[in-house]
Amino acid sequence: MEHEETTGTMTVNMKGNNGTGSSGRSTEDHEAEDDEVSELAMMSEFKAREEEIMRKKLEVKQRVESQLGRAEEEAKRLARIWEELEDLGDPTKKEVATVRKKIDTANRDLKPLAQSCQKKEKEFKEAVEAFNEKNKEKAQLVAALMELLAESERRRRRKLEELGSLVNSMR
Repeated sequence: MEHEETTGTMTVNMKGNNGTGSSGRSTEDHEAEDDEVSELAMMSEFKAREEEIMRKKLEVKQRVESQLGRAEEEAKRLARIWEELEDLGDPTKKEVATVRKKIDTANRDLKPLAQSCQKKEKEFKEAVEAFNEKNKEKAQLVAALMELLAESERRRRRKLEELGSLVNSMR
């Protein structure tokens, strides 16, 4: 008996045409044997197909796992890029917020200082005005004193001249 395998099916060639095969068995035996061989061939073919399905399933599973691994790596890389983008904006925002807080603090500190400065400027102006008035008054008093002294000196000279004339007339 020879077995030929063609595209996943098996055919059995029998030698002899007289109802008995080369081993001397009957046609029924051959049919039973053919049925058994056919069943074995079908089982073998089914098993081969199952193995092919399992092999392809394993290949697809490996490809999916590989793509999932790449997708996870890509997701991690994108997450790192996203974090870097977030961090890129944050320092500027933090610095701006810090500077704004310092400006607000400086404004709060400046307000009472400005009020104090305005108050002291007003006091200074008033003091300068009072100083200028007193200085003007002093200048007027000094001028009046000088005039009084000049007048007094003139009177004394006149008096001395009169007394000098009287003394001269008595002689």
